[in-house]
Amino acid sequence: MRPDELPKSLQRGLAPLYVIHGDEALLALEAAQQIRDAARQAGFSEREVLTVENAAHFQWSQLTASGASMSLFAELRLLELRIPNGKPGIEGGKALEAFTNNIPSDILTIITLPKLDKTALNSKWMQALAKVGEVIEAKLIERSALPSWINQRLAAQGQSLASDAMEWLVERVEGNLLAAHQEIQKLALLHPKGELSLADLEAAVANVARYDVFSLGEAVLTGDAARICHMIEGLRAEGESAVLVLWALAEETRTLYKFAQGRSRGTPAAQLIKEMRIWGNKQRLIERAAERVNAKRLKSALQHARKIDGLIKGIGDGDVWHELTDLALLLINPKPARR
Repeated sequence: MRPDELPKSLQRGLAPLYVIHGDEALLALEAAQQIRDAARQAGFSEREVLTVENAAHFQWSQLTASGASMSLFAELRLLELRIPNGKPGIEGGKALEAFTNNIPSDILTIITLPKLDKTALNSKWMQALAKVGEVIEAKLIERSALPSWINQRLAAQGQSLASDAMEWLVERVEGNLLAAHQEIQKLALLHPKGELSLADLEAAVANVARYDVFSLGEAVLTGDAARICHMIEGLRAEGESAVLVLWALAEETRTLYKFAQGRSRGTPAAQLIKEMRIWGNKQRLIERAAERVNAKRLKSALQHARKIDGLIKGIGDGDVWHELTDLALLLINPKPARR
């Protein structure tokens, strides 16, 4: 289930086991806390936490012992098992399967993991956990869904945003949901209920957007020039390596070039996506992005990437970050900005 479906599920009753996985830390933390609160209200007053720092050295017998041991202070217990790397290993997988075969009725279990890949999701241990409990996936909130998420949070505290204020806020918290949550809470403290203007936000909200080179490639595929420029400025301000930014843009250039070549030969888009191992949101963006640029522009982009590589190595004159912006803009339709 999604994290926003959890409250209603908890109202219907507690499951014996919950698995929380995903790469949106805030949503995963909130889901775990909601389960803890519901468990406490249901009488699960004793809590034990096991953390698997290294699956090979972790004593998986602790999991079995925790399930078999009698409670010292309460009849109902909450057991939390945390696997930070998401890989319990062969022994751990077997231990998890065995645990699901005989979950004590006086124990409620929460297992937290990072985002799981397809192999982990289809593993025997994960299938065993899903069979006896509930699985909550804390997916990243995409930029397109961020306004709705912010609106829900603001509505809970009796506030809303004017359209220009929402756009302004999204730009500053994109990619950093925890910071977005903190800024929303700050608005409740600084302003009364009702609609907030752009001026209200400018006085209260810090610029907390966090970008990475991987999300930059996705932004290129959307064709949003203003967003691309803003992200590159943010990466520069955060001290990101120009080498990594160049790598991301060059990878996107090569991907677009190969995809466009395949489409010109009549190869179906779905087949190309599979062959080129294009994952996630890029699958729905790649075809339209390839239509916006032609082979000549993409070859020009590759030549520009070589020039930037030289600049980074001290060959030639020019501002590396300005050139990186121009390269990104070559991958969409706008002409590079004149400086």
